[in-house]
Amino acid sequence: MKLTKLLASTAIGAAVAFGASAASAKELTVVSWGGAYTKSQVEAYHKPYIAKTGVKIKSEDYNGGIAEIKAQVEAGNVTWDIVDVELSDAIRACDEGLLETIDHSALPAGADGTPAKDDFLAGTLYDCAVANIVWSTIFAYDSSKMANGPKTMADFFDVAKFPGKRGLRKGAKVNLEFALIADGVAAKDVYGVLATPEGVDRAFKKLDTIKKDVVWWEAGAQPPQMLADGEVAMTTAYNGRIFNAVAGEGKPFEIVWDGQVWDLDLWVIPKGAKNKDTAMDFLKFSTATEQLAKQASYISYGPARKSSAPLVGKYDGKDIDMGPQMPTNPANLANAVQNNFEFWADNADQLNERFNAWLAK
Repeated sequence: MKLTKLLASTAIGAAVAFGASAASAKELTVVSWGGAYTKSQVEAYHKPYIAKTGVKIKSEDYNGGIAEIKAQVEAGNVTWDIVDVELSDAIRACDEGLLETIDHSALPAGADGTPAKDDFLAGTLYDCAVANIVWSTIFAYDSSKMANGPKTMADFFDVAKFPGKRGLRKGAKVNLEFALIADGVAAKDVYGVLATPEGVDRAFKKLDTIKKDVVWWEAGAQPPQMLADGEVAMTTAYNGRIFNAVAGEGKPFEIVWDGQVWDLDLWVIPKGAKNKDTAMDFLKFSTATEQLAKQASYISYGPARKSSAPLVGKYDGKDIDMGPQMPTNPANLANAVQNNFEFWADNADQLNERFNAWLAK
């Protein structure tokens, strides 16, 4: 995947009119992750869509997973119209028949005329999902409280050298990868090791070394607040949330890119969504070249379209180039892991069950 194309020119391109069909519903329920991420979607997607169509958007937050989508679909009472999900969850939900299929030929061409199927980055279009961003889980610390801070994932797990609480997302995903990297496994070998019982044991054994020092988080808005409050010395987090705290709020936080696990977020439409046509119209609008590039001016997640790259410029209202802030910057990819969605689609239930049992010990 030629993700470095996301870092092409930062020149601001001319906007191209988007010919979305008229929306049929009066209101649309759009579900995402809250905080700075939802704010970036509100500015780049919701507001211009409302202005264009007159459709009211009801924004709801959740903490990921497919449990709520599954419950709505199985109950025959689908109240969510379109949901922002992680890739492994999109694959699982599609396989379980919980999502509407999406006709990729209906997606708009890129601003440069490139057909959508060629304009979206490789691996970002699926039967039931269309990607909008490339994002990453990293770890960060407060440089005002730690002058000579951590540099590697091994440092994150070294509570003797860097004392203090650690923030981790409550779940197996990413934590197991981080643990193996901290234990000396090369990024390229992580999933090969994790695919073995011995590798899983090794990851949990490494997590044991910091378990008593962990403060668990669930919502993406929590880690920056935990750092700001001094509740933790360092924490894993979504890269865009930390960037937003630094650029938007002036926080003295430092991102450590070593061992980052990068991933995609995608739009899906739950099976039986009451406003399916309008949801599809919103999906097409929000994943057009200009909208994806505009979102990247509010948060440091890379757009999923190649044609968006030349339109990605400065952070909203400030003289900060967004390209170097992206997970896909070559310097940030030196020791990075691409989330293996197939692995997690196949193993999430089993590993989360073990994680919960480990947590309860």
